[in-house]
Amino acid sequence: MKDFAAAVTEVLRATGPGDVVSYGEVAAEAGFPGAARAVGNLLKDLDTVPWWRVVTTTGRLAPGHEREQGERLRSEGVRVVAGRVARFDP
Repeated sequence: MKDFAAAVTEVLRATGPGDVVSYGEVAAEAGFPGAARAVGNLLKDLDTVPWWRVVTTTGRLAPGHEREQGERLRSEGVRVVAGRVARFDP
């Protein structure tokens, strides 16, 4: 079985500019369905992957990082309104 951190890193490195995924989608794609919270916990300490492309299932940005995450997403062409990705549909 693949290491959780390595699997999540692989999934996130496969995303491209303008892609937005939910924590749950990352967990499932990495082979760990139901581990959305674990993805969030991992991303707190992992800045070598495009963490800003990961949001909640409602499109909410990461608490405490809304400004930076919003700026990064906007620079990739993603519409962010009031701390959420507009029209996010996981």
